[in-house]
Amino acid sequence: MTTSTSSTLIHKPVLLEETLTALNIKPEGFYIDGTFGRGGHSQEIIKQLGEKGKLLAFDKDPQAIRTANAIAANDDRLHVTQGSFTQLEETVNELGWKGKVDGIFLDLGVSSPQLDDAERGFSFRFDGPLDMRMDPDSGQSAAQWLASAEERDIMMVLFDYGEEKFARRIAKAIVEAREEQAINTTKRLASIVAAANPSKERNKDPSTRTFQAIRIFINQELEDLKTCLAQAVELLAPGGRLVVISFHSLEDRIVKRFIRDQCKGDDFPLDLPVQHAQLNQNMKMIGKAIKAGRDELDENPRARSAVMRVAERLG
Repeated sequence: MTTSTSSTLIHKPVLLEETLTALNIKPEGFYIDGTFGRGGHSQEIIKQLGEKGKLLAFDKDPQAIRTANAIAANDDRLHVTQGSFTQLEETVNELGWKGKVDGIFLDLGVSSPQLDDAERGFSFRFDGPLDMRMDPDSGQSAAQWLASAEERDIMMVLFDYGEEKFARRIAKAIVEAREEQAINTTKRLASIVAAANPSKERNKDPSTRTFQAIRIFINQELEDLKTCLAQAVELLAPGGRLVVISFHSLEDRIVKRFIRDQCKGDDFPLDLPVQHAQLNQNMKMIGKAIKAGRDELDENPRARSAVMRVAERLG
């Protein structure tokens, strides 16, 4: 069994300089990192804050929270909350920050340390327990779900969250395989998928979409994202920025549509004469979608699919 030790798990924050620029950090401002991870972005945000500046950090992952708490123990500008960023509004209200937040940052998906730790079960590259939970102490693991899910439900998850065109074949193979032996490890699931998937894509493992789909489903990632975005606008101060980094089309589509709708304002009939001020626009888009440059891609190939979108709350 191939494993990775915690000492070797390195996380390189994606689009770091672009993130700091997009947040337009004020030394005395209030900021939120909804996905602390290993703190790569958060620590750089804190460096730009003055004594009265504050950063609220969320993460489901207990390992991420341990890292965050270690930093917070020596820096009272950092406030740490273990849980989903769907708790954004509740926590901000408790802190008395509503309408005062100068920036909300979300770095979506799974982090490099999570992918590279075989025990977490996120990757087909390492053999380990088939878990995939961001918080291993909460909810149903991937193995538990696959043990009892209906074939049609598995198929729909693979199709909806992985955009897997062979979802039906793979779901059938999973159900047949589990009747012979429980699917409890990443390598076993990967081998089942590989045998059922006739596609041979260059530089892409046949299990990629299946693992992505199950992970997204188990952690309710897209539903959580929609809930978080719906809360974000009212929490921001006028001029406050929403900065989101997505890593696949499903996430980016949600973010893009949300920003578009917030910038568009109320949905009036096309033939109704309405002045611009009456549209009740909540945000304005800041620039175009941002992707990693060649230098970053050479150093960190995982940045190749990253897309950053930025919007600003209107007064």
